[in-house]
Amino acid sequence: MSLDSNLKNRIRSLIAEELDDLIELRHDLHVHPELAFEEVRTSKIVRERLGASEIEFVGDLAGGTGVLGHLPGEADHSIALRADMDALPIHELSGVPWASQTAGRMHACGHDGHTTILLGAARVLARLARENPLPRGVSFVFQPAEEGGAGGRLMCEDGVLDGSRLGTPVSSIFGLHGYVHARAGEVVARVGPMLAAADEIEITIKGVGGHAAMPHICVDPAVCAAGIIQALQSVVSRSVDPLDSAVISITKMTAGDAFNVIPDTVSLGGTVRSLRPETQDLLESRIAETVEGIAAAHGCTAQTNYIRGYPVTMNHPDAVERYERIARDCLGHDVVLPLEAPVMGGEDFSFYGQRVPACFFFLGLLEPGDTHMPGLHNAHFDFNDDALSTGIELFCHLALES
Repeated sequence: MSLDSNLKNRIRSLIAEELDDLIELRHDLHVHPELAFEEVRTSKIVRERLGASEIEFVGDLAGGTGVLGHLPGEADHSIALRADMDALPIHELSGVPWASQTAGRMHACGHDGHTTILLGAARVLARLARENPLPRGVSFVFQPAEEGGAGGRLMCEDGVLDGSRLGTPVSSIFGLHGYVHARAGEVVARVGPMLAAADEIEITIKGVGGHAAMPHICVDPAVCAAGIIQALQSVVSRSVDPLDSAVISITKMTAGDAFNVIPDTVSLGGTVRSLRPETQDLLESRIAETVEGIAAAHGCTAQTNYIRGYPVTMNHPDAVERYERIARDCLGHDVVLPLEAPVMGGEDFSFYGQRVPACFFFLGLLEPGDTHMPGLHNAHFDFNDDALSTGIELFCHLALES
């Protein structure tokens, strides 16, 4: 059921009252980025702000910096809203006045914006809860270590969804991510796979080293490595359904130390992306078979270590239907856009979606009139403050509407 016009206007009025402070907060978080599992200062700010809004919370989750806040409601279940807090090991080159003051660290993925949006929604919902009871409980999930540390999985294991730590069990969860390919004020999502499973491969090739001028008495693992890199590209093109999507990228290669020595060993590393569990299984087996076969053809031996990472971020049909209906009602039909195809990046929001119906949506960041902006994980990236109010408003409506 849609909110009445008075409550809609009240939400917008409260957001407007809080917005200047929230922008200042976002800039402060941007100045002080913290890497995965090191979000001590950020976690402290989250706790202080939840406490100032009289929101009950528990901390020390997911290795120490995760925080779960909760506002009670009338129903016997809750809705969860999630934000990630960690930064990246990138030296910032944005040039904004609030640029990172820590060398080699920056908020290049917009988690400063995500954290600010969730704190803003918590603040607005807490003020509304003092005026009238909320229809259901709202859990605020502030997680560490999205950037490779699987903080989402650890938060789930620590009980943020089942009601064992705080509040009532969560029946659905929503999360967002800044998106440089849509305009501020627009939101984007799709049913089914939203982002890919993100796995890692480590390959060790062993040959027989020796003088580089005498390759005939050596077994060259570098030439073997080149053959493996080439052959792995045909795994996707020849083993995966053309209507499916997958990526194998070899991104690291470590070999010898001298220009005139054939090394004994070469190490390769890379990433594997897929959109379906059965494709993930296929890629794991075909990569191992290909590596072993090419190595044997070169007279080498090779070992493949396939490391399962983040699962596919899967949007539940019911959660997406609710998100789209509510977003059209509070933001307008024209700004609720479909994502035509999944993105092959990975996201540990996927772990929440394995446990409860989930919807992950993109929040547009482009300024009106612009055709592009620095992308995520780029040293020149900065979250667009004009998108904060859209994210807060939609989070509030998702919490309140049935």
